[in-house]
Amino acid sequence: MSSSSVFHVVVGAGATGSATALLLAESGERVRIVTRRGTGPEHPLIERVAADATDAARLVELTCGARTLFNCAMPAYDRWPTDWPPLAAALLTAAERSGAHYVMLGNVYGYGPVDGPMTEDLPMAPSTVKGRVRAAMWTDALAAHVAGRVRVTEVRASDFVGAGAASLYNFLVVPHVLAGTPAALPGDPDAPRSWSYIGDVARTLVAAARSTESWGRAWHVPSSTRSARAVTARLAELTGSPVPRLTRMTAEEVRAIGKENPIIAEVEEMLYLTENDSILDATLTTKILDVTAAPLDTVLPELAATRPEAA
Repeated sequence: MSSSSVFHVVVGAGATGSATALLLAESGERVRIVTRRGTGPEHPLIERVAADATDAARLVELTCGARTLFNCAMPAYDRWPTDWPPLAAALLTAAERSGAHYVMLGNVYGYGPVDGPMTEDLPMAPSTVKGRVRAAMWTDALAAHVAGRVRVTEVRASDFVGAGAASLYNFLVVPHVLAGTPAALPGDPDAPRSWSYIGDVARTLVAAARSTESWGRAWHVPSSTRSARAVTARLAELTGSPVPRLTRMTAEEVRAIGKENPIIAEVEEMLYLTENDSILDATLTTKILDVTAAPLDTVLPELAATRPEAA
């Protein structure tokens, strides 16, 4: 490993955690990536550690000396109310006791339904179980920041897109487009939505960690705004796939599938995000953190390369 004194801890080795760890390592900074099984990307500056991140004492030990603790963890979607609180508490404790700056990966669930573009100054007004979980995580962390116990910021993304993204679009649409078969997606396929590329999420997390202006507030990931139908048509065009057929999966269909699939069951309460316009305003991120959205034409071919299996 490099002798660089700059050292970060990333919890979670999903698409965003891995991209964040690699971005830091490729800039010459050491990274310790923590997961239950010790997984993560291979790089000379990345140390992979198997540990239970809900074990606050162990996480404090692993984080001592780090400049930044990045929370890129993601419990199973159907276990958020039970799995997130102890994990979030341990992460916050680790940041406080180690002195590391705390950068959280979040989403827009805490805002609840919003008319018009979402900005970072919106209050937490969740209308769902998962929204209340996310709002509580931010509220607790912000309270610790205000009390002077830790420096904290949160980076919020919208619909994740990119290789390895654990998103409905990746699972329900991409494999069907590449196979030339019909696809269905919950919500209105013609409603404008903001798509947050994994690479841009990672770049925003790192930029927030390095900025002196980021602490004590949230930042939105610069994202591309298109309808699901427009994204799907462009994906087919870029990959030479047949003209896609994309239909709306109704709330009744989601409910019926959810009886057999616990992950899809959790989608029902979040349908307001896909039935209506869902637009992320990241003006401040671009202005202050100097992050811009990668063009979708460079993002979508990644999805073809990964070819996720149809759900």
